[in-house]
Amino acid sequence: MAEKILYFDCFSGIAGDMTIAAFIDLGVPMDYLLSELSKISLEGYHIQFVPDERKGIHGIRVDVILEKDLHGNHHRNFRDISKIIKDSLLSKYVKETALSIFQLIADAEGKLHGKPPEEVHFHEVGAIDSIVDIVATAICLDFFKPDRILCSTVELGGGFVKCAHGLMPVPAPATLQILKGIPVKSGAVPFETTTPTGAAILAACVNQFTDNHNFTPVKIAYGVGHRETDIPNVLRLILAEETVSSSLSSIAMDDALLIECNIDDMNPEFYTPLMDHFLEAGAFDVYYTSIFMKKGRPAVKVSVLAPVGMETTIGDIIFRETSSFGYRKTVVGKVALERVLEEKMTSLGRVRVKKALLDGKNLKFKVEFEDCLKISREQGIALPEVYRMIHGELYEA
Repeated sequence: MAEKILYFDCFSGIAGDMTIAAFIDLGVPMDYLLSELSKISLEGYHIQFVPDERKGIHGIRVDVILEKDLHGNHHRNFRDISKIIKDSLLSKYVKETALSIFQLIADAEGKLHGKPPEEVHFHEVGAIDSIVDIVATAICLDFFKPDRILCSTVELGGGFVKCAHGLMPVPAPATLQILKGIPVKSGAVPFETTTPTGAAILAACVNQFTDNHNFTPVKIAYGVGHRETDIPNVLRLILAEETVSSSLSSIAMDDALLIECNIDDMNPEFYTPLMDHFLEAGAFDVYYTSIFMKKGRPAVKVSVLAPVGMETTIGDIIFRETSSFGYRKTVVGKVALERVLEEKMTSLGRVRVKKALLDGKNLKFKVEFEDCLKISREQGIALPEVYRMIHGELYEA
């Protein structure tokens, strides 16, 4: 069974026009894209698709050209843009995807300027060319319908960029706000390489950020940017397949974020609610290890395994709920069997059972602790005896 993967290789950043260009180079028919774009009530522009190259890498460049009287101050707020998209004849998927991208930009701009998102005037990102970039990206994603969308670490560039409010350091404040929790790098060139629109496309659409290429490339395309830089100013887009062998069909391999800190000065009673905070926030697992620190001080190592992208949330809990002044972080590989949660009726009552599958077959199971504890308390049966009776019945079944 082959899984269709779309991989954004952002070694030189990403912008809206580069994204459209890469999709065209990957195989989205120009006529199809233009026909779909005609379903949205937006006038005063036309699009040019131009073969181009940067540092010997050939691809497609896209130019969204505005009519002369639309240059300069053609601004809209999020409410205006939402109405344009919702009133269009585009598919439900395209509408929802485009709106989710714009929502991220509106939220970021609103937070920065102290306004409700729906009232934010988008300045650059509210111009016609950015509406086209975002809606066209959603159309192209709908054309390919990938099973998963992956992305590399995102290059931000460096220096300063001219915004509506003046010169801003790269990354622009809105770009950085949108990319919270997403792995980035900077300094490859002294220019902005990732725009707010490009950042929002990734934040809204990508399922996983990873530099591990565990797939088979099928087709490679390049969206050419408008600047000549020391590195190729292109967005590389890879259409790939991940063929899952039968022996691994029930095994999920993914990246995870491991965050740890050492604590030697906290009330031990605080560790139980601390674990609850991490798990309620969405961590995969939390565990404590007894350690000895310098001068022989006994301490606890707090380890939190969480989805990549949750650093801000987990770090905030550490700073607010513990005495630690900092933490360590690393991305690790996570391998897990497929899990299914079922309810089973036993002689002691209904319990939830977590099954682990390999090749679609039940390999092992575990009865949920909370259900066994509830039965033990309500029926006055020792907890080990509850486990013994329920496991005996389930094994026989």
